[in-house]
Amino acid sequence: MPNDPRHPSLGYGLGLRVEHYEELLAGDPPIDWLEVLSENYMVDGGRPLDWLARFRERWPLVLHGVSLSIGGSDPLDRDYLARLAALARFTQPAWISDHLCWTGVDGTHLHDLMPLPYTEEALDHVVARVQQVQDTLGRRIALENVSSYVAFNGSQMGEAEFLAEVARRADCLILLDINNIHVSARNHGFDARDYLAAIPVERVQQFHLAGHEDDGDLIIDTHDAPIVDPVWSLYADAVRRFGPVSTLIERDDHIPPLAELLGELDRARSIATPILRAAA
Repeated sequence: MPNDPRHPSLGYGLGLRVEHYEELLAGDPPIDWLEVLSENYMVDGGRPLDWLARFRERWPLVLHGVSLSIGGSDPLDRDYLARLAALARFTQPAWISDHLCWTGVDGTHLHDLMPLPYTEEALDHVVARVQQVQDTLGRRIALENVSSYVAFNGSQMGEAEFLAEVARRADCLILLDINNIHVSARNHGFDARDYLAAIPVERVQQFHLAGHEDDGDLIIDTHDAPIVDPVWSLYADAVRRFGPVSTLIERDDHIPPLAELLGELDRARSIATPILRAAA
C-alpha cells in the first residue's frame, strides 16, 4: 500500500509473563514474537534485563506500556519517557505502544485506563502530546483503544472516529484491541463492525485478543479468561478488513499453562490464514 507507515507483520505472538520464562527458553514454541510490558523492565540492570536480553536473542520484541497517560492533563512525565527511551535502546523493539486514555491527575496514578471525552479540544490535546512523545522517542508509537463503562455527554464524535483522527493528525499507529471493541460495543450499544469500518487500514499496526468477564448488563475487560466466540468472529472480520496484522494473545491474570495460550494462538492462525490466502 502506498505511504503505508506500518511495520510489516511479525505474525502471531504472546505477551511475555514471568510464569512462562523458563518454558519459553527451554523449548521451541511456535511463537513469532513477544510483547513486553514496558514498566516491568524500566530498571538500570539486574535480573529483569538479563531475562529480557535472553528473549531478545530468540524473538522480536514489542514494548507495551500502561503509564503514558497520553490523554492526561498533567505534563508529560519526562523521566518516564527517558526510561522508556533507554529501554527501547536496549531492546530495539519493532514498535512501542500504549493506550488512548488518561491514568492519573495531579501526580496521583489511578492504576486504571480512563476514557476520554471525544471532543475537538481533547483531540487537539492528545495529538499535541503524541507528537511530543514521538519526537522524544524518535519513532511513531501505536495507541490502543481501551474498554469503557461510562461515556461523556459532551462527546462530539464516536470513539472510532476519535481514534482515527488522532492517528491521522499525529501520524501515529493503532493497536486495535478486538476484545476491547467487543466490550465497549456491548456496554454502549454500538455496532462493533461499524467501529472496524471507521478505522483507517494503513494505521493498524497490531491486534490484541483477550478474554473478559460477562455480567450480563455489563462486561468488564479483565484479560483473565479465554477468548470468547464473538471476539474470535470479530477478529475474523478485522483480518478481512486490515489484512496481515501482527496478532497477540494477551493474558494478565489467572495465567494459564503456556500450552493453553499456544492453543489460542493456533486458533488465531487457523482463522486468519484462510482469509489472508483468499485475499492474496
